[in-house]
Amino acid sequence: MLNKISVTDLDLQGKRVFCRVDFNVPLDDNLNISDDTRIVAALPTIRYIIEQGGKLILASHLGRPKGMVKPEFSLAPAASHLAKLLDRPVTMATDCVGDAVKAQIEAMNNGDIILLENVRFYPGEEKNDPAFCQQLAELADLYVNDAFGTAHRAHASTEGIAKLLSPAAAGFLMAKELKYLGQALDTPQHPFVAVIGGAKVSDKITVINTLLEKVDTLLIGGGMAYTFLKAQGFEIGTSLVENDQLELAKQLMDKAAKNQVRLLLPEDHITAQQFAKDAPPTIYSNDDFPANAMGLDIGPKTAQDYAKEMATAATVVWNGPMGVFEFPAFAKGTFAVAEALAASDAISIIGGGDSVAAVNKAGLNEKMTHISTGGGASLEFLEGKILPGIAALTDK
Repeated sequence: MLNKISVTDLDLQGKRVFCRVDFNVPLDDNLNISDDTRIVAALPTIRYIIEQGGKLILASHLGRPKGMVKPEFSLAPAASHLAKLLDRPVTMATDCVGDAVKAQIEAMNNGDIILLENVRFYPGEEKNDPAFCQQLAELADLYVNDAFGTAHRAHASTEGIAKLLSPAAAGFLMAKELKYLGQALDTPQHPFVAVIGGAKVSDKITVINTLLEKVDTLLIGGGMAYTFLKAQGFEIGTSLVENDQLELAKQLMDKAAKNQVRLLLPEDHITAQQFAKDAPPTIYSNDDFPANAMGLDIGPKTAQDYAKEMATAATVVWNGPMGVFEFPAFAKGTFAVAEALAASDAISIIGGGDSVAAVNKAGLNEKMTHISTGGGASLEFLEGKILPGIAALTDK
């Protein structure tokens, strides 16, 4: 999947360039963009295409309009925000396919930018409908995909169109994702440490399985840790547990031992008697965990031990929070991981929405080597799956 041509390999002068971006950004009640991270991430590719004299046709989805036109999911706020960021006009298209849009594109000069309306206003987008793919392809000469966050979806604007427009290249953001995530899987620098958190083992089985073939140390936190601890026979009180995954947890621990991977589980926990923001936190170790408490974060000793592991690592991949980090009293473990990573000399790769949110909240994004823009896509990439949006691009 890594051997794909880049936007720099294309002759863009005077060409109509269909560029799939990820402008699926959060909007507030007044339909203003409340976080423009994804738009900013696409700027290098956007600037490059217009500087090279391409006629830039941007396409994205926003939210889940379910194949219907819903004004609250219009990309118009993204067009005006992008125009401000670039300090130049961005035309908002009346639609994403059809004669009116063709006429708007026909009127473009080299270096102009048009943003198509939400591709998910049509059911053909998510169905990857050949007729809809054809309608999109008719708008352009070349295809560039810079939307890593949707690369795991075989949709019309991410996969279908790439088979109709040749060459189909990776944008700078896509290329960066492939470089760092690919390096972590194929040629990681050792010691290689993975930190995996989140609520459920079932969500992360495949990624843990894959990483057990690659890493030297695996650190586990979040709700999923309690399934592993229960499988080891520890008391976990009323903590989240997947009883149907206990056998699997044992198998993963056996695999770690067989592959000589150090698999570390929390030794102490910040607990509460109920799942609530204002629940008073108490610290217990594995040996004195009470029957009426639930673990909501890793404890201070575990956070310290995990930080030590990261301090000596050459590569660290982190996916998933260490606790219920939306509640301030149970966010310390997740922030401790973020701080330890920021302080380390390791190549640090952050994937997954919650981990990224924690790094941003802690103000440590500048200190990380690579923050993935695709939660689901980065997870599937690390699982070793083929991502259709990448597979469809032209090979070098």
